[in-house]
Amino acid sequence: MDTKTDQQALLRDAMRILNMTRDAFSQRLGVTRRALDSWLLPGGSPEFRSMPEVVGRFVAEILDGLPARPPRPAAGAPAISCEGKPQLLTTGQLDLDTVNEVFRIADVMEPIAKRRKVTRVLEGAVLGNLFFEASTRTRMSFGTAFCRLGGSVVDTTGFTFSSMIKGESIYDTSRVVSGYVDALVVRHPELGSVAEFARATNLPVVNAGDGPGEHPSQALLDLYTIQREFSRIGKVIDGMHIAFVGDLKYGRTVHSLSKLLALHKGLKFSFVSPASLEMPEHLLEKLSVNGHVIEQTDDLAAGVRGADVLYATRIQKERFSSEAMEGYTPDFQVNRALVDAACKPETLVMHPLPRDSRDGANDLSTDLDRDPRLAIFRQTDNGIPVRMAIFAMLLGVENQVAHAMRDVTWRTPHPVGADDAVFEGED
Repeated sequence: MDTKTDQQALLRDAMRILNMTRDAFSQRLGVTRRALDSWLLPGGSPEFRSMPEVVGRFVAEILDGLPARPPRPAAGAPAISCEGKPQLLTTGQLDLDTVNEVFRIADVMEPIAKRRKVTRVLEGAVLGNLFFEASTRTRMSFGTAFCRLGGSVVDTTGFTFSSMIKGESIYDTSRVVSGYVDALVVRHPELGSVAEFARATNLPVVNAGDGPGEHPSQALLDLYTIQREFSRIGKVIDGMHIAFVGDLKYGRTVHSLSKLLALHKGLKFSFVSPASLEMPEHLLEKLSVNGHVIEQTDDLAAGVRGADVLYATRIQKERFSSEAMEGYTPDFQVNRALVDAACKPETLVMHPLPRDSRDGANDLSTDLDRDPRLAIFRQTDNGIPVRMAIFAMLLGVENQVAHAMRDVTWRTPHPVGADDAVFEGED
């Protein structure tokens, strides 16, 4: 592995295992925060510094002195599995150790995702992207992640261009497509439909959204984003306050992320929505563990006050009739005035996207676009390394990537847009 990448992955993994912020970790190592930051910068940055060998040995000694971690799956066994198959269908199949392993591998993927390195570990493999529901970023993100690992992608979008419009069953579709590709990503508007696809095949399958059900890869990239952002500003996830705002009844991203967050300890969950769009009761019961505090309110300002993370969602108009929108007015818009008045200076503002950017929409306002607290584009960028990690683990190549990287041969672009906020300490 490239030593620059190696040191970044080691340091990030150590902070995650130790549950330490950058400030706390630098103190543990006996170095300045500035030195630690310089070791975590990308290799192309003029401020990047190589970590002294003695520090690397010290980090390894700290990790060796910790209680034994659960062993990683044996060679050939899927690191992510559901009912013995290499499939990611729900966050309920993940424990904290598996989540941290996904993030460790995502850290290794970062140089590839940022177009500094390339790899061909999935050369010859083909991904079937089956999207029976509209999608832009999720479909492209999965496709890009697979291609960055050296694979290729075939797509189908919507029922109109699918044999399902002719009455073909989910089982038949899954079985037929399994003869063409090496992995499947499926999005479908019906709850439980992706699990039906998975039962009909032994291929790796990823649930990219099943109606109002779940979206596990989105939850992983969201949690990865929170962890990385918190590391920069001196926070840890345990004990944080997160406010979910909007359509919580049908918002599958909220359902999945809240279940992953519940693996941590002592969180405060604020669920802010009109009564008609409240969080489902069965999910609230699952969150009543590990000392978490749960509150529900339809008062937007009160619900987000003091939150460490404000997670706004789009109203899922396609999933219910118009009468269910009662009480969901433009007053539910998350905008700069609300965030300034009710939130902390370092509150992290997130959204799974797409958002309704039209004037008067009850969604996340564009007047926050140049605010460094807005993490939505860093959030979407993080989807690439996280989904690369998922594919690598499902296809059993996670331990090959680090040794199969090489420098890119083209002029790599800087993806940050002209209007993006500059985030202090961005790496």
